[in-house]
Amino acid sequence: MEPKAAAGTPAVVDCEQLVAVIGDAVIVSDPAGAITLWNAAAERMFGFTAGEAMGKSLDIIIPERQRQRHWDGYEKTMATGETRYGHDLLRVPAVHKDGHSLSIAFTVALLRGTDGAVTGIVAVVRDETARWTEERKVRRRLAELEAATTAAG
Repeated sequence: MEPKAAAGTPAVVDCEQLVAVIGDAVIVSDPAGAITLWNAAAERMFGFTAGEAMGKSLDIIIPERQRQRHWDGYEKTMATGETRYGHDLLRVPAVHKDGHSLSIAFTVALLRGTDGAVTGIVAVVRDETARWTEERKVRRRLAELEAATTAAG
C-alpha cells in the first residue's frame, strides 16, 4: 500500500528517518556477520552505541552458548539465499552490553544487490524479556496448581 499525502498524491517516506525513529531495533549485517546498521532502538535495547556496534560481529549480542547454532544458520542462509524467518517470528536469548540476559523476538529479510546476490540481512528486533518472564511465572504457577490438584485428588 502506497502512502498518500493529504491531497491524495503519493507521500514520500523517508526510510532513513523511519529506521531512526521506529521503536523496534533495526540491525543490518553483511554476509560475514559484521554490523552495518544499528539504530537508536538497538542502542537502547542492547546498550551498545552505534559507534561501538558498527563493524563488530553479531557476537556482541549473541550469548556464547548460542553462537555455534546462530552461525550455522547464518552461513546456511547466506549460502542458499533463503530464510524462513522472514515470515516466522524467531524468539531467542540475547545479551546486553552489561551482561544481563534478554529475550528477543525478530524477523529477518535478506538484502540483495542488483545481481540478486545476498549483500546482507536485516533484523527487526523487539525486546520481549518482560513478557517472557511473566509467561514463565504463569507456567510455574500452573504447574504448582496442577501438582496440588493431583496430590489432593
